[in-house]
Amino acid sequence: MSTRPTSSPVNRSTFDQFMMPTYAPGAVIPVRGSGSRVWDQADKEYIDLAGGIAVTALGHAHPDLVRALTEQAGKLWHLSNVLTNEPALQLARKLCELTFAEKVFFANSGAEANEAAFKLARRYAWEHFGPEKNELIAFENAFHGRTLFTVAVGGQAKYMEGFGPAPQGISHARYNDLASLEAKISDRTCAVVVEPLQGEGGVTPAEKSFLQGVRELCDRHNALMVFDEVQTGVGRTGYLYAYQYYGVTPDILTSAKGLGGGFPVGAMLTTSAIGQSFSVGSHGSTYGGNPLACAVAGAVLDIVAQPEVLAGVAQRHGLLRNGLQEIGQRYGIFSEVRGLGLLLGGAVTERWQGDAKAFMTAAMEEGVLTLVAGGNVVRFAPSLIIPEADLNEGLARFERAAAKVAGQA
Repeated sequence: MSTRPTSSPVNRSTFDQFMMPTYAPGAVIPVRGSGSRVWDQADKEYIDLAGGIAVTALGHAHPDLVRALTEQAGKLWHLSNVLTNEPALQLARKLCELTFAEKVFFANSGAEANEAAFKLARRYAWEHFGPEKNELIAFENAFHGRTLFTVAVGGQAKYMEGFGPAPQGISHARYNDLASLEAKISDRTCAVVVEPLQGEGGVTPAEKSFLQGVRELCDRHNALMVFDEVQTGVGRTGYLYAYQYYGVTPDILTSAKGLGGGFPVGAMLTTSAIGQSFSVGSHGSTYGGNPLACAVAGAVLDIVAQPEVLAGVAQRHGLLRNGLQEIGQRYGIFSEVRGLGLLLGGAVTERWQGDAKAFMTAAMEEGVLTLVAGGNVVRFAPSLIIPEADLNEGLARFERAAAKVAGQA
């Protein structure tokens, strides 16, 4: 056996040969990107309406992010939590100044941020009300990550299959159904966990009255309200965080995805009073808050928090939604286009139930990257600053794909 790694070219079959089969990636392999366009190994161009699943909030290779990363790379990469660092402190201050938060915990992903949030909720209840107050309530069709705890809190049984037994003390109410939650919540409930807009669960926004009711029920039962804003945060809805759109302030909020613009980073935000329950040694992360991630995330926030950028999301929302509605009506493929800001989903009509991926596959062939949310929704999450010309071209390419799938090409 050779001890020297080969440097021969890689392709899609290399994935099957060497990587765990946890994904089924498409045949193309993008190798570079600029703004809202990427190019594959054959130099074919694609309009990116997927945004790395709502991650590349400012597109690919944004010069300010490249600058922040390369400048920090020449200074300091890692210290661990034995010491703090300037980029982490600066990012924490920005997040607190821009939101309700007074304290921040940094992690590397949305799942880690949620894991920290759920642990904090139980720890806070344990300290203030006793060990019996440990029950978590989440919602059906929710998605909170792939750790064992976050999968259990998520409301999709398929992600738990074969990984039991699940952590206990977790139940699920129906989303946008306040009576369902009211029937489950009690003084044993330590927290209610909710996505302001269910992403993986079908791009379904919460009703304002529902979230207001959740807040009231939490207050009545001394339960913490946890907002999972991993996908909806950092400008995705046209507000820096979706709770600001709804006018409902959570006790704990999690953020990731767009926060790093493509660089892995996660954050849990809360108040000083609640944050005190994470005392020294009670939780931690070796890489959480590392200087590279925090420098990039700080640059992302500096751009996204600008009022004109957030206003631009609302304008692009109208363009994308109208375009998708027209395509949906023309080819009879969407029963509804729903979502907030630049997180939109086209719910497929009965003819294509369970086969939304057919549109994603056809779109890729036409040179546009899209997503799905389950088997019945085609999902779109482009850059928050995607140029109007790219948005229009992406819609034109998606229409060609829709025509092919619908048999009208």
